[in-house]
Amino acid sequence: MKAKVIFVSAGPGDPELLTIRGKREIENADVVIYAGSLIHKDILKYANEDAILIDSHGKTRDEIFAIFEKYVNEGKKVVRLHSGDLSFYSAIQEQMEYLMLRNIGFEVVPGVTSFSAASASLKREFTSPGISQTLIITKPFGKTGKPAKESIAELSRHGATMIIFLGIHLIDDVVSELRDGYPPETPVAVVHKASWREEKIIRGSLSDITEKVKNAGIESQSVIIVGYVLEKSGVSKLYSGG
Repeated sequence: MKAKVIFVSAGPGDPELLTIRGKREIENADVVIYAGSLIHKDILKYANEDAILIDSHGKTRDEIFAIFEKYVNEGKKVVRLHSGDLSFYSAIQEQMEYLMLRNIGFEVVPGVTSFSAASASLKREFTSPGISQTLIITKPFGKTGKPAKESIAELSRHGATMIIFLGIHLIDDVVSELRDGYPPETPVAVVHKASWREEKIIRGSLSDITEKVKNAGIESQSVIIVGYVLEKSGVSKLYSGG
């Protein structure tokens, strides 16, 4: 087994939504670095009993990089376990570039996104013929920089289905921006901890979702979905008899 770092998506939370390959990589890992505040603890049960488990919560970027180097130099296989999908909002790029600069081998194992799990929980497809054929995935302004032209207000003017991450604690601001482009009756769904046993679903519209979210006491780990696909459906031509 060649020493390297394997980035593994843990998926939205439910351990059974981990990919087969992701599970195998965890089982064969010598070291598993995981985000303790985000990863479902049952996923760690797949690690072998001799594996070193390291919670990255509270660690700096440089501290995590040092862990990579230490164990790869010792000839160990390191799994870096991330929640959700690795293709966005995962901070994986800076980690990969660090490893490339030091000629440390690595691989990436993708996984199920939390908005895919939210779609399953809501029992709604996020695109629908004649309703919306576009998904906009975004987040509010925050500590991480974001171009002004990608503000939620600007994006809302497209009228497409919008999926908003990392914004539930800013629900007042998010809704205020959304109303620049969407009418107040636009359907909204909030899915907290999609696929977890603790999952909560809140449905409403732009006119009342803020109050509902605050009443539910939800402030983290949620995806916000906005658009008429939550209530309306078109008919696909894919299986049409014509």
